[in-house]
Amino acid sequence: MSNKLYLECYSGISGDMTVASLLDLGASEEVLNKALDSLPVDGFKIEISRVSKNGLDACDFNVILDEKHENHDHDMNYLYGEGEHSHNHEVHDEHHHGHRHDHTHEHNHNHEHEDNDHTHDHNHNHEHDDHDHNHHHEHRGLADVISIIEKADITNNAKKIAINIFNILGKAEAAAHGVSIEEVHFHEVGAVDSIVDIIAVAVCLDNLQIEDVIVPVLYEGSGFIRCQHGMIPVPVPAVSHIVANNNLKLHLTNTKGELVTPTGAAIVAAIKTNDKLPQEFSIKKIGLGAGKRTYENPSILRAMIIEDQDENKDVVVKLESNVDDCSGEALGYVMDRLLKVGARDVHYIPVFMKKNRPAYQLNVICNEEDVAKLESIIFEETTTIGIRKQKMERTILKREIKKVETSLGEVVVKECYLPSGKRVYPEYDSVINICKEVNKSYQDVYQTIIKECGE
Repeated sequence: MSNKLYLECYSGISGDMTVASLLDLGASEEVLNKALDSLPVDGFKIEISRVSKNGLDACDFNVILDEKHENHDHDMNYLYGEGEHSHNHEVHDEHHHGHRHDHTHEHNHNHEHEDNDHTHDHNHNHEHDDHDHNHHHEHRGLADVISIIEKADITNNAKKIAINIFNILGKAEAAAHGVSIEEVHFHEVGAVDSIVDIIAVAVCLDNLQIEDVIVPVLYEGSGFIRCQHGMIPVPVPAVSHIVANNNLKLHLTNTKGELVTPTGAAIVAAIKTNDKLPQEFSIKKIGLGAGKRTYENPSILRAMIIEDQDENKDVVVKLESNVDDCSGEALGYVMDRLLKVGARDVHYIPVFMKKNRPAYQLNVICNEEDVAKLESIIFEETTTIGIRKQKMERTILKREIKKVETSLGEVVVKECYLPSGKRVYPEYDSVINICKEVNKSYQDVYQTIIKECGE
């Protein structure tokens, strides 16, 4: 069953906070450990524990880096201090309590499982050619990171989420540094902790079967923070670019410090489907993820699985424009662009305009928060000089996206619920993949799936 996730970012958001909140919601530690175990990356271990933040019990997800990969991301003296950075990383240790979930997983490929505790040694240390291996780490770019994701033992959906997050992050870092996306490397997108955090987020979202994600606003601090390039303003440039490029809402606070990290912003940009909560909803489960940095307000991310109290009601916006001097190729391209960035539906209707000129009416169905972004694409890619828009209420059927096993293999279907019973609609891409695998016609595969799912 699909779930609707609400992220409450009043204390900002980072990669580790997101992972911790999703684990606290019930994402499987076993599935996550298996996924991270499969990464062709060394120099880290993870620790999952319980911590107290201003008396609130929260989950903590900690990526512990070895000395070669340490970036001092949680060292408050280094980030905000005047002098040389300190190696004192005990800023949050005093808050740890209760070790019922304090499992340390060292991802090192030795597979020396000692005893029956929750410590797993999986040493990724390939002893040959250490020099070359370290050199590779220092020059890991976006293409290298995507290769790591593709090789990971995770679902295709998790890979898609992770790659999308990294593409958004890479694009923002490239803009911030004034270089091409191919030139962005190491601490921008290739740092070990960023790789682990982002893949972990993707795996947990997939495991929880999250489809809809609501993030109304990101709360951010102010002032300056130290990075490898020196002191830079908050919001840091990468976060500013991500917010600008992805229609995110930012609320600046008086907190001196960085509340929203580039990884956190990229995660929101990749997974957010809505920025408005339903008028009425119930909370099914709450997860609290702890941050590592210490500010006046507790560094926590609250995640909630919610249920709309009137799920059959929905509000969409219809964008409409008549185009009479645009080629078919251009119209096909604009449809692809609109769907790729969040349009719910795009279609064309043949019409006759003034002076009997044949033309097309472009119709786009979208969420209200995506209107400005989609209008910009329509103006850029077509010859229209005006767009009509109309807010519309619609009644929708309750539905679920499921993976089911059939005699032809695993298939993704949409189950819709009517008063008279359930209807099953196989997803097009899933049907096509099976057609190619079993060398059968679309109709044969489709009808087989319908028959077996209805049994």
